[in-house]
Amino acid sequence: MSETAASTWLTQEAYDRLKAELDDLIANRPVIAAEINARREEGDLKENGGYHAARDEQGKQEARIRQLQELLNEAQVGVRPESDGTVEPGTVVTVAYDGDEDDQETFLLGSREEGAHGSLQVYSPQSPLGAAILGATVGESREYELPNGSTQKVSILKCEPFDA
Repeated sequence: MSETAASTWLTQEAYDRLKAELDDLIANRPVIAAEINARREEGDLKENGGYHAARDEQGKQEARIRQLQELLNEAQVGVRPESDGTVEPGTVVTVAYDGDEDDQETFLLGSREEGAHGSLQVYSPQSPLGAAILGATVGESREYELPNGSTQKVSILKCEPFDA
């Protein structure tokens, strides 16, 4: 499932980093094409491991290019959420897990691309926990389904805009 403009939030730093990665991948396209052509000239394509490896690498790069283009085209860049205590993409949320109020977790609700280079755990708004708490306010409790089929209840303790 791709993230939509309403849920993909990026800091300017993350946007710039991802844009640079996209530009590098696009600039590298001729290098991969030349590698494929060089390997193709080596002979029988059925038994040409270098050719197949180069084609696989090209496929991975093209997939990443498409992913980055979609993400960057839909992203809300640097638009910080209002500080009204409502959980939304771009907020840092602290939750307490039901049954153990000492079991608290603080994380950024946003794109995994946003938190790739930081120490803060990141949950996607489409993740079970992210989807459950989206729109919740401080003091509210929500439930979500765990992978094993049971449910987990969390309470929103704190919610504030992410400050990169």
